[in-house]
Amino acid sequence: MSEQRKTGLGQRLLAGLEAWRYGTVLSVFLLVIAALAWRLVDLHVVDQEFLRQQGDVRTIRVEQIDAHRGVVTDRYGESLAVSTPVQTVWANPSEVSADDPRLTAVARALGLREGEFRARLRKYASREFIYLRRKIQPELARQVMDIGTPGIYSRQEYRRYYPAGEVASHVVGFTNIDEFGQEGVELAYNSWLSGERGKKRVLKDNRGRVIKDLTLIRDAKPGKSLALSIDLRLQYLAYRELKAVVSAHNARGGTLVMLDVDSGEVLAMVNQGSYNPNDRTQLSPDRLRNKAITDLFEPGSTMKPISMAAALESGRYTASSTIDTAPGFRRFGRFTIRDHRNYGVIDLTDVIAKSSNVGISKIATDLGGDVIRDMYARLGLGQPTGIGFPGEAVGVLPAPPKWRPVEEATLSYGYGMSVNALQLAQAYMVLANGGIRYPLSLLKVEQKPVGQRVLSEEVAFDVRQMLREVVENGTGKRAQPGFYSAGGKTGTVHLVGKDGYEDSQYKAIFAGMAPIDDPRIVTVVAVDAPQSGEYYGGEVAAPVFARVMGGALRLLNVKPELELGQAKGAAPVPGERG
Repeated sequence: MSEQRKTGLGQRLLAGLEAWRYGTVLSVFLLVIAALAWRLVDLHVVDQEFLRQQGDVRTIRVEQIDAHRGVVTDRYGESLAVSTPVQTVWANPSEVSADDPRLTAVARALGLREGEFRARLRKYASREFIYLRRKIQPELARQVMDIGTPGIYSRQEYRRYYPAGEVASHVVGFTNIDEFGQEGVELAYNSWLSGERGKKRVLKDNRGRVIKDLTLIRDAKPGKSLALSIDLRLQYLAYRELKAVVSAHNARGGTLVMLDVDSGEVLAMVNQGSYNPNDRTQLSPDRLRNKAITDLFEPGSTMKPISMAAALESGRYTASSTIDTAPGFRRFGRFTIRDHRNYGVIDLTDVIAKSSNVGISKIATDLGGDVIRDMYARLGLGQPTGIGFPGEAVGVLPAPPKWRPVEEATLSYGYGMSVNALQLAQAYMVLANGGIRYPLSLLKVEQKPVGQRVLSEEVAFDVRQMLREVVENGTGKRAQPGFYSAGGKTGTVHLVGKDGYEDSQYKAIFAGMAPIDDPRIVTVVAVDAPQSGEYYGGEVAAPVFARVMGGALRLLNVKPELELGQAKGAAPVPGERG
């Protein structure tokens, strides 16, 4: 074959190969165009749901709807605990670039250390959720969102606020950041106050901001409200006076409990020291306890009227019966019971008014320890109050197989046993209302509860007259509440330390009621370890009783009983200088 023919053949083969390549590429290109066209037709005409689902995945989210926690109020509807809407700022680290310069402004607005903030985003880069700042003011959250950083979002939550602050903190308690009760009625009634979260579908923009609510999946159920028995006016009054006496006597602390005589409702319950539940930075465990319920103490001479009730009920004694207290002391082996002085022969009223340990111990020896103990138990001592408050201490009411004489004697004036302030107030409530023991309540009572008679009206009346004498002429003269009559009993007991009784540390107590002829309120005041030189119940606790009871009866519109000249040691009207 000539060279010319070979060259022509090669050119024809090359041209055919190029034509084949062109046709192949064109065919592939047309097939791709056809496939894309078919896919577009398929997605937009045949299978529209796929695109809709993919769009929804990128723009529609399911969000929780936080439930509003129930409001806690006093008996007249004054707010003690409320939940207010706030904002929580959070981030999706998988969407945030830790090197984004806008994070500087975000960190500054939220009060975060920028370096730690960026390091945290890098550390949790695989996560889809971390908190940045929880429960902040909505305006601050808006400032952060306006920065426009991708992956930074905000959502609404609720924050618990306590309008009465430290005044009602031991009763109301507080919640944690997730609004679960931690102390007080917030803890005791957490399930009642807590709501049930809901869910909804929302449409969001590329910054995570909600554009539109689409579908309600499950509505949130708000928590139920709770009306306490507390009267906030009396609570403020009691708190102010207790805080003042603890400060004036440089005392270790104090407690005050006020009960409604005819319903068993707690009208006021305060302690010192206290805490502000709106400021968690100052919380300390020793300030969290509601000492009126959780702390026990020996009630001392405040038990003498109850021992006297047992004596009168026995039929062996009447109010005019006499006891020889000479020579002013009694010996039980190495143990000696003493009076302040030798009172000689005195009647039962003077045993209470002069607070004679010898006199009441002789009565107890005659009656026997079981009789005294039975009376204490019937009035609620050594038993749970049933108030449902977390951490309640029951106390100790001894019941030995055989009573020793010294045990009978000391039990009669409140040693060798322990109670909390609420139990002591309950016992005096029975004396005040004519012998009926009502169940105690921290919740507002709509109907008068059914009580149990544990003491006769006659005995309760006779004991009240003895308590009147304590205030008018006995150890409790400084408990006179201005223009109202009152009755009560002082008590001064040694505090118990790790090594037993502390010789120089006392608890000053006063328990009483007013007006004495038709009691409305019972109040117990206890002050721990006053350091001012005065430490007797009649010196430290009784004046607090006078001021609180005088103010409380006026606030409750109880008509004054006494004329100006009769009102010995009248307590100043709240707001006036006395």
